Amino acid sequence: MLNNVKGVVKKTKGIVLRTVKYGETSVVVTVFTELFGVQTYIVNGIRAASKKGSNKTNYFQPSALLDLVVYHNDFKNLQRIKEYKWVQLYNSIFSDVIKNSCAVFIIELLLKCLKEPEQHADLFLFAEDALLHLDNAEPAVTANFPLFFALHMPGFFGFGIEDKHYEENMYLDLQEGVFIKDQPEHFIYLKGKEAESVSDILKIRQPGELADIKLSQETRRHILIAVEQFYAYHLPGFGTLKTLPVLRELTS
Repeated sequence: MLNNVKGVVKKTKGIVLRTVKYGETSVVVTVFTELFGVQTYIVNGIRAASKKGSNKTNYFQPSALLDLVVYHNDFKNLQRIKEYKWVQLYNSIFSDVIKNSCAVFIIELLLKCLKEPEQHADLFLFAEDALLHLDNAEPAVTANFPLFFALHMPGFFGFGIEDKHYEENMYLDLQEGVFIKDQPEHFIYLKGKEAESVSDILKIRQPGELADIKLSQETRRHILIAVEQFYAYHLPGFGTLKTLPVLRELTS
C-alpha cells in the first residue's frame, strides 16, 4: 500500500467501541479493527455545525460496523482515518431499545477484554457475525443473545468453558471452566438447570437456534451474574459490567 508521513494506508473493517468528543468539532474513536485489533483514531471536523457534518457522527456510534481506510503507524498510539463508510447499516440495533442494550453489552465486553493493539481476526469475525445476527433476530433469539456472546467469547482468550455436561455433572465450576459432579468449595459456580442451560448455549453455532432455548428471566439473570464473576476471576482488573443492570431491567 501507499506510504504516508502519517503511516501506511491500509483498508480494514472495524467495530466502533467508544467515541469521545475532542475539541470543538472532532472525536476520538476506539475501534476494534479486523487487521490491527483495538486502535484509537482521531476524526477531525465531523461535529461541525453544518447539517452534513452533524450526520457524520452517526458513523461512530458504539457497535457500528465500518469499512475503513486508515493511516497506520505501529509507533503511534493515536491513528488517523482517511475514509469510512458503513459495512452494513443496521435495520434495528440503533432503534430497538432491547437490541441496542444487547449490542452495548457486547461492546462493553469487548472493551474490557481487548487491552492491547494486537490482531484478533477470529474474534473480530465472530463479533461482526454476532452483531449482524442480532440486528435481524426475533425476540426469542434476542433474549438469549447476551448469554450466547458472553459464553462463547472466552474461547478466543484461552479460558473458555469445556462443554462436557452430563447428568451426573450437575455443577459448573466457573473457576476451572468445567462441569463436575460435586459442589465446588468456592462460590463461582452454577448448578442444575442453570448449568445445563450454559451447556445448551455452548453447543449453539448459529444464533437463530437460540430461539429453541427456553429460559425464565430469573435463570438468565442468575447466569449473567455468574458470567460476570467468571470474567472477573479470569481477567485481572475486569471489574463489573455497567451495562448488566440495564440489560437485566430491560429484559425482565
